[in-house]
Amino acid sequence: MTAVLTADAPAPIGPYNQAVRAGGFVFCSGQIPLDPSTGKLVEGDVSVQARQVLDNLSAVLRAAGVGFADVVKTTIFLIDMNDFAAVNAVYGERVGELAAARSTVAVAALPLGARVEIDAIAIVE
Repeated sequence: MTAVLTADAPAPIGPYNQAVRAGGFVFCSGQIPLDPSTGKLVEGDVSVQARQVLDNLSAVLRAAGVGFADVVKTTIFLIDMNDFAAVNAVYGERVGELAAARSTVAVAALPLGARVEIDAIAIVE
């Protein structure tokens, strides 16, 4: 197992890595909408937050040597399922037609008051 860390995404806020490479896969920890340069939650609606989350996730994937085209599974965590359509639109813009398998789950809360979090699993070929 190899840890993946990049300054282009927020530093972990707990005892975990941004991602790990193991067994031909990259397992990305959930990303929330933190600005990596400030460590603070970005301001704006859920679409703004989703874009930041995907920017952060993209940076972690890139640091691991993969990209969204290599992602086989994502999980989206929302604090309000009414945000589903907005997050889905931003997600679709970013991942394109070759979208991974995905789950979307409603949760009671997310770290630091975030409205959305996304994790991913990518294959290394």
